[in-house]
Amino acid sequence: MTENSSPSPLAGSKFTVTVLLVDDQAIVGADVRIKLSGEPDIIYHHCSDPTKAVQMAADLSPTVILQDLVMPEIDGLTLLKFYRAHPRLKDVPVVMLSTKEDPATKAESFAAGAHDYIVKMPDKVELIARIRYQSGGYIRLLERNEAYAELEKRNKEQAAELEQAAAYVVSLLPAPIEGEVAPGAAIKLSANWKYVPSTQLGGDTFGYRALDEHMAMYLLDVCSHGVGPALLSVQALNLLNTGNLPGVDCRRPDQVLTKLNEIFQMDKHDCLFFTIWYGVLNRRTKKLAYASGGHPPALLYGREKVEEISTPGLAIGCMPETKYKVGEVEVPVPGKMFVFSDGVYEVHRPDGSMWSAGELAEYLAAPENAGPDVIEKLYAMLREMHGEKSGLEDDFSMFRVEFNIAN
Repeated sequence: MTENSSPSPLAGSKFTVTVLLVDDQAIVGADVRIKLSGEPDIIYHHCSDPTKAVQMAADLSPTVILQDLVMPEIDGLTLLKFYRAHPRLKDVPVVMLSTKEDPATKAESFAAGAHDYIVKMPDKVELIARIRYQSGGYIRLLERNEAYAELEKRNKEQAAELEQAAAYVVSLLPAPIEGEVAPGAAIKLSANWKYVPSTQLGGDTFGYRALDEHMAMYLLDVCSHGVGPALLSVQALNLLNTGNLPGVDCRRPDQVLTKLNEIFQMDKHDCLFFTIWYGVLNRRTKKLAYASGGHPPALLYGREKVEEISTPGLAIGCMPETKYKVGEVEVPVPGKMFVFSDGVYEVHRPDGSMWSAGELAEYLAAPENAGPDVIEKLYAMLREMHGEKSGLEDDFSMFRVEFNIAN
């Protein structure tokens, strides 16, 4: 840095101060070159032909343009408008150079988009200070834009990864069942479901699987949403889907919940816990054994009544050595059962009131909602009632099992 020059505010930046002077007078170009010659961190270019100024500026990407106001063929204000219309030059600081100290001309320049106005020719120290000041602001804008671009890139990558993870979670859910009959069974089963997370990764999951003449069915709801809860729900679902619970008879709901509570204590899983409903249907005797941990009851519909199917019990992970009770019921044939998370009925209306579990039970009992498409109709109704285009506040998870007489 030469004596009396201003310090550079851009130490450590990858960008270099680059000056483009657009002036048809060679003497002005030489004067600016001499004044900047002692500044090794400033790159200087001179364009004496105004018809080539815009293209030269686009090629050089200057951090400041010193623009003469009066020139042949194209005047400085017209060039200024061209710069502001060019996608690569629209934000580059432009300092107008003029021989006149005229307020009206200055006002016109600033109105057209100029950043500064200098009467030719300024003192060396002043010229360098203005160049550094205008370049510094523009370079900080470039750095900010780069940071935003990098953030957007990372956000897109993260969104793609979350989308892939969400697809994996859905891939673990069971296929629908249509009229399945196990050997020796007295019941023909059909099952379908709907799962819509409130965020890209939710905390709900569910499944059902055959255990010889039995059918295990389960739905769990982790206390939050996002990557951590989704990972926890996938861990639990994999254990339930594979039956990899040492020392546990998966036909015993109380044993299953006790083992899950032992494995998923919240102090070892980032303070996360989950509720669960777990049932096992004996397809020969039509007996359904079930247990729940802090979860909404399943709804069992026969010809004339609806039963709430649940047992008392703490959510999984809340307290060690929790004891879980088993309930038992004979399923009606024909009949149907719905298992769901609380996001299916804890839905706010636009007026702030909340739909209730009782209203859900009435909706599912209505004759017009007796078909297998009832879950789709329910979700569409809740979306419309909630009034939010983005979806519901909580995960929507529900499966429906239909019981009919085996042929």
